[in-house]
Amino acid sequence: MNHNLHLINTLSRQKEKFEPINPPFVGMYLCGPTVYGEPHLGHTRGVITFDVLFRYLTHVGYRVRYVRNITDVGHLENDGDEGEDKIAKKARLEQLEPMEIAKLYTDIYQQKMSQINALKPSIEPLASGHIPEQIELIEEILAHGLAYVANGSVYFDTLKYNQTYQDYGKLSGRIIEDLVAGEQGRTLDAQDDKQNPIDFALWKKAKPEHIMQWKSPWGMGFPGWHLECSAMSKKYLGKIFDIHGGGMDLMFPHHECEIAQAKAAGNPNPVNYWLHNNMITIESRKMGKSLGNFITLDQLFEGKHPLLEQAYSPMTLRFFVLQAHYRSTLDFSNDALKAAETGYKRLMKALKTIEKIPSPKPNATNSFDLETLINKTYKAIDDDLNTPIIIANLFEIVHQINLLNDNKATLSQQSLQRLKQHLFTFTNDILGLTDETPTKNSQTLNQTIDLIIELRNDARKAKDFETSDKIRQKLTQIGIEINDTKEGATWNI
Repeated sequence: MNHNLHLINTLSRQKEKFEPINPPFVGMYLCGPTVYGEPHLGHTRGVITFDVLFRYLTHVGYRVRYVRNITDVGHLENDGDEGEDKIAKKARLEQLEPMEIAKLYTDIYQQKMSQINALKPSIEPLASGHIPEQIELIEEILAHGLAYVANGSVYFDTLKYNQTYQDYGKLSGRIIEDLVAGEQGRTLDAQDDKQNPIDFALWKKAKPEHIMQWKSPWGMGFPGWHLECSAMSKKYLGKIFDIHGGGMDLMFPHHECEIAQAKAAGNPNPVNYWLHNNMITIESRKMGKSLGNFITLDQLFEGKHPLLEQAYSPMTLRFFVLQAHYRSTLDFSNDALKAAETGYKRLMKALKTIEKIPSPKPNATNSFDLETLINKTYKAIDDDLNTPIIIANLFEIVHQINLLNDNKATLSQQSLQRLKQHLFTFTNDILGLTDETPTKNSQTLNQTIDLIIELRNDARKAKDFETSDKIRQKLTQIGIEINDTKEGATWNI
């Protein structure tokens, strides 16, 4: 493959040349969402980052299997082993089945990721659909003597693991003695079956009232949060694969536990490149549902949040995320989003302008160094996906396009075609920025579908479910999906 891609590997703390295990194939895993609420601004950072990587690896010729999971069971309230399952809690509050909650928010998540033009992953597995694989992994860890059963639950023996391998904390830089010291003030309560507070659950015994539970060799229960990604990445990408991604907030304990689980099951090095994107912050604090300081994507796209001065489009959001390097923090502000809106529109205008530039004269020569501009763009993406530098280089190209349009610069016919192709490739194919300007036809289509949805809503209010279902069925047949939410029906092509 003709590339010189280098990535900062969290595990080595070094920028390393990307060399896949089995070229031309690449295996990539990204930790997906816990589906218990609407997707928010913070959810887009990792998805856009790894979407660009997916697009670029495909562009240079790799065959990428991109796996992004859905956590629909096992993620407890405090991200550890205590409290209520996040989805079960939401289900109880909404008086719905947990799987109804998971399905509802999975559908909404996928719809919103489509709106920001994130390509669908190759495989999007559900944690609840891989209980046998998770039980098998637990049995392997138990067979190696690095876990223990206690009152129907199974816990990873972190201290025994570290005595054997001396590397717990190598990904995050945590020191196990400090972790133990930090927990010394906390006594294990009567409900806690752990031998040590820093041990973590591989399988949790379910209380009788717990809805989401499965049979296991240790009794009825459910898997631990950290276990699912180890089991599903192994199933779909093999014991050793190329790239594992996620937010920096997952580095510890989630990814640290993944490494320990794999090693404890006899797999010493499950991942070659660990990549971590930084957070979107709001007033310098991580944006998240658990902190209650988030802006949902619907609120952003409709401008309906106290912190928003206006609505911002999906492509403006995507441009906003790409303006910062994925490893740096990105702080929300209206000024930054407005600047992103301006930058995005400038790129889209350039794509239209270059199509209108008349064919050069047969003897036209290049008045600027096109190859240098092209090489600078590739050099930026090969340098750990440096999207802000890519955008800066694209704006250099936009400047030259404007000069060409004003007859203040010249290019040969061949060079003009090469410039068009390069700008389109990086803007659309790699950065994933597409023109949102509605055409007359698309405006008419949107208005027509909105009218049909309104008629369906009227039918539902009148309890005419035969008509309501018929409208939904007919729309589905022509590729228009309806999602019924508490706030009303939404649709997606």
